Amino acid sequence: MSRIWIDAAAALLAATLLGGCATSKEKLLPHGSSTMLDIWQQETGGSAGGGQGARQLLDARQGLRRPLTEADVQVASGVQARYTRTAQNEIYRQFHRLPNPDLVMYVFPHLAGTDPVPVPGYSTVFPLYQRVQYAMPGERVEDY
Repeated sequence: MSRIWIDAAAALLAATLLGGCATSKEKLLPHGSSTMLDIWQQETGGSAGGGQGARQLLDARQGLRRPLTEADVQVASGVQARYTRTAQNEIYRQFHRLPNPDLVMYVFPHLAGTDPVPVPGYSTVFPLYQRVQYAMPGERVEDY
């Protein structure tokens, strides 16, 4: 059963390949005398600097534009103010540091090294967490 499918697939592949060679380049891709500039001007409806087609395009764009109302201006300024850099935003950080308490550890006197050398007791301070973590805006508002 599988031999029949393999033979049919091979015959179909051969017919497809031979059919592709039967078409001429000129028939598939005709070569005209027009340049890219001619095609551009034909498709845009006039000269590159302006013309009737360019004027129609500008009129169509003007029809889609509308002036902003006072409510639109007030809403937009409020939304944009949160993301605009100002002196106040630079002073009052948006991303507050999360608390990372310091731990104080006392190291008792001990002997250290291959030749046991006495080391006196001492205190050391290190942060609880390895990295500094930051809160998302509005996630944590109380001061630390």
